Amino acid sequence: MGDFKEILNQAKKEIVEITVQDVQEKFNPANGFTLLDVREGDEWEQGHLDKAVFLPRGFLEVKADKTLTDKQQPVVVYCAGGVRSALAAKTLKDLGYTKVYSMAGGFNEWKNNGFPFVVPEKVGKDHMARYSRHLRVPEVGEAGQLKLLKSKVLLVGAGGLGSPAGVYLAASGVGTIGLVDFDVVDESNLQRQILHWTSSVGMPKVDSARRTLFEVNPDVKVRTHAIRLDPDNVLDIFQDYDVILSGSDNFTTAYLVNDAALLLKKPVAYGSIFRFDGQASTFIPYQGPCFRCLYAQATPPDLAPSCDEAGVLGVLPGVVGLIQATEVIKVLLNIGNTLNGRLLTYDALEMTFRQFKLRRDPECLGCGPNAHIDLRSIPEFVCAVQAAAK
Repeated sequence: MGDFKEILNQAKKEIVEITVQDVQEKFNPANGFTLLDVREGDEWEQGHLDKAVFLPRGFLEVKADKTLTDKQQPVVVYCAGGVRSALAAKTLKDLGYTKVYSMAGGFNEWKNNGFPFVVPEKVGKDHMARYSRHLRVPEVGEAGQLKLLKSKVLLVGAGGLGSPAGVYLAASGVGTIGLVDFDVVDESNLQRQILHWTSSVGMPKVDSARRTLFEVNPDVKVRTHAIRLDPDNVLDIFQDYDVILSGSDNFTTAYLVNDAALLLKKPVAYGSIFRFDGQASTFIPYQGPCFRCLYAQATPPDLAPSCDEAGVLGVLPGVVGLIQATEVIKVLLNIGNTLNGRLLTYDALEMTFRQFKLRRDPECLGCGPNAHIDLRSIPEFVCAVQAAAK
C-alpha cells in the first residue's frame, strides 16, 4: 500500500481526465453525457452544474447501481478540485462502468472560467418545521417540497371529495389550490364535507373552503371560481393548473372535465362515491385510458338515483378523497405508480379494495384515434351518481 499521493497518481493513470472546456463544449447532458457531482451536500447547495446528478463520494459504492443504472452511459465525474472525482472515476471503472471521465480542476475551475452553474432553491427556514417530515422522505426531500410549493392543483367541487383532498393538499404544501363550485353550504353537507363548518351554512362553498384552507396552511394561495363549469369557461380555468382533481357527482361535469383535460393534456385524479362504495383512478392524457373509456355512456336516467336519493356514508369521501390527493402528489413529484390504467374500488361495508385493469378504448370518443372533442356536444344528464364497479 502506498501513500495517498501514490494512490491518486495510480488512479489518474487508469482514468481519462478532461478539461472544463471539454465539458462545456461537448461532454455534457445535451450530448448524452451524465454529469455526476460527488461533493458533499453543503457544497452542492452552494452551486452545481446544470442537470448534474448528486451522489456524494462516501455513498458511491453503495448507491451507484441505483443512481447510474446504465453502465454503458458515458459519465463525467466532478468534485471541487479534481481529486475526489479522479478516485470516484476509478471506482466506477472498477464497478463496470465503461465510459467514465474525471473533470480536471473540478467545480472551482468551472466557476473560474465563468461558466454557468445552478444554485438550488431551498425551503426557507420558516417552512422547515412545517414540512420537516416531507424533507426526511427521500422521494420528496427538499427538491420535492419546493416542487409542491410551486404546483397548482384545481379541485372541481368543494364538496365530499374536494374537502379531504383539499385539506391534505394544503397541509402538504401545494402552493396554489383552485376551487370550482357554484353551490352554497347546506346543513346536509356538514355530515361529510369537512371543509365547511356549522357557521358556514349559507356561505358560498368556495368562500367557506378558502377560509378553512387558510387555517390549515397560510402559505397556500387559494383561487376561487364560484361558477358552474361550462364549455365557455372550462378551458380558461383549467389551463393554469398542473393537475385537475375531479370531485363532481354527475356525468355532465365528469365528461366536461375529461374532455377539457384531454384538450389541454392535463392529468386528472378521478374519484366517485355512492352510499358505501367508492372508486378512483388517474387519467394521464394519451398515456392511458380516459374517463370516457371507463364510461362510454352515462347511466340511463331511469336507472340513475338522484343525488338526494343515493345517500353516502359520511366517512366514505375521506377515504376516496385522500386516495385522489395521494395520486395528485405522485403525479406532481413523478414518483411511484399512479392509478393510470387501473380502477381502484372500495367497499366500506366489507372493508375491501379491488382493482381492475383499464385499457384505452380504440373507439373512445375522447381519446381514440378518431375522436373529435366538442365541449358543446356534451348533453345535460340527470344528477346520476357514478356507482362503483363491482
